[in-house]
Amino acid sequence: MEWQAPKIVRRKSRRIMVGSVPVGDGAPISVQSMTSTDTLDVEATVKQVLDLESVGADIVRISVPSMDAVAAFSQIAKRVHVPLVADIHFDYKIAVAVAQNGAAALRINPGNIGSREKVEAVCRAAQDHGLPIRVGVNSGSLDKDIIQKYGSPTPQGMVEAALRSADILDSHQFYDYAFSVKASELNLCVAAYEELAARTDAPLHLGITEAGGLTGGTVLSSIGISWLLKQGIGDTLRVSLAADPVEEIKVGWAILKSMHLRSRGVDIVACPTCARRGIDVVNTVKELESRLSDIRKSIKIAVMGCVVNGPGEALHADVAVCGGGNGKCLVYEDGKLMGKISANDVVSVLESRVRARVNAENQK
Repeated sequence: MEWQAPKIVRRKSRRIMVGSVPVGDGAPISVQSMTSTDTLDVEATVKQVLDLESVGADIVRISVPSMDAVAAFSQIAKRVHVPLVADIHFDYKIAVAVAQNGAAALRINPGNIGSREKVEAVCRAAQDHGLPIRVGVNSGSLDKDIIQKYGSPTPQGMVEAALRSADILDSHQFYDYAFSVKASELNLCVAAYEELAARTDAPLHLGITEAGGLTGGTVLSSIGISWLLKQGIGDTLRVSLAADPVEEIKVGWAILKSMHLRSRGVDIVACPTCARRGIDVVNTVKELESRLSDIRKSIKIAVMGCVVNGPGEALHADVAVCGGGNGKCLVYEDGKLMGKISANDVVSVLESRVRARVNAENQK
């Protein structure tokens, strides 16, 4: 009998709707990113949102720093398909305005949005237009009184900031909100989420803020997010990278696939290569990722350099290839050896077999 990873039991949370995307209460964990373009540049922002859609973004957040940006946001929302979250800081009036201009949700930071009255105004706007709110706490922008109380950003202080805003929303019988408690310090961030998860049934948006560049940020985010997911914590996530936002979506999906929480597109298992390799594994994987980026069906591909581990990995892949020496490769499908091909034809053969499987599935 094949070994199976224990199923993750997810934390019970209530559900909110971000446009057509359910968040919480057992809904699939959604993957988010945020545009890096100037929101006033409508064309560039629309293009970036569409690029994010193409690689699997469920939700996209856009910064709305001014009233001029509200008008641009409205135009952008009409030209894309995924729900858009309006990211608001400092000026609550922007949140009120964008609520009626295409936003599917509002994100506010309790550390800079202002007084109770201003939070209440945002709450009323969300109620009037049927929008959820994400209360996004950040360790770098906590209220001054919380910093004074705890001396520095702490998990307890971050949770207190989140629940303080929740008290205001609850007092208005508004319960369509989610929380995030992000920090760039991994252990601080994880501890804050763990404590908050035990004290609320609101959905939680996961992320390690300001995680860094593509390599460092991917590592840091993967550790922190998967650490929480393993405990059943998390209803939606964003991998924050100082890189092309498209990479955030790719990494987010890779995390969920590795945790067996969601699956989408091709999943390529590849060896790190050594002197035994019979094919160019690195460039083969790179070319396959490029050619098969449009595939939405969940398909596992194994690209192995030699027959040491290749046949074993092939047993667990939909389609696989491993170097066999003398310029030849072994090809497998559903764990069965299908024959040999030239090492020069690996990419074209694998692509052909993957697309044939997709077409067969679509015709069922």
